[in-house]
Amino acid sequence: MKNIELILSILQKTYPDAGCELNYQTPFQLLIATMLSAQATDKSVNKLTASLFEEYPEIDDFLKMSQKEIEEKIRKIGLYRNKSKNIYHLCRVLKTAFDGEVPSNEEDLMSLPGVGRKTASVVLAEAFKIPAIAVDTHVFRVTRRLGLTSAQTPDKVSNELMKRIDKSWWIKAHHLFIFHGRRMCKARKPMCEVCPVEKECEKIGLAS
Repeated sequence: MKNIELILSILQKTYPDAGCELNYQTPFQLLIATMLSAQATDKSVNKLTASLFEEYPEIDDFLKMSQKEIEEKIRKIGLYRNKSKNIYHLCRVLKTAFDGEVPSNEEDLMSLPGVGRKTASVVLAEAFKIPAIAVDTHVFRVTRRLGLTSAQTPDKVSNELMKRIDKSWWIKAHHLFIFHGRRMCKARKPMCEVCPVEKECEKIGLAS
């Protein structure tokens, strides 16, 4: 059995500042920013939302925009057409079904247009401090390479990690794996020679 707490402790010492890198002020802003971050960097999302949230800070402000107007506002982000469609409809569902408030449970969050488990988990963990492990491409890659899971899909990886990692670590573990994936355990040319958890790593699917 992997010494998961040892790995997490080492990563915590390596990345003491690990945390959400999306800029937001409310659960609604975090929800929108997380949706925009799919197949986009946090840096590019933050650059866009700096002006977007200044002009349209609340859901009622978004409701004033047409789908086409939202599309124009976010067109610098990848998949902007599909994202604008989802955001347009999401705002209306939030207003009619949830009185304009972002729900704080996974089922309700995932009932919203364009919100999958990863986005729901990010919102739960960050906005409401409810333990969850969101699995993005970095978490998927790093945890599989380390041998913490052998699951083949993000949802199954999340399920396995939640079984094997103590709940008190869930939110922090998510950020630690992301930081490690972005800064060292990269998809291409991972920096294994200087990796602090190299001795614990099984290097599964290293070429992936």
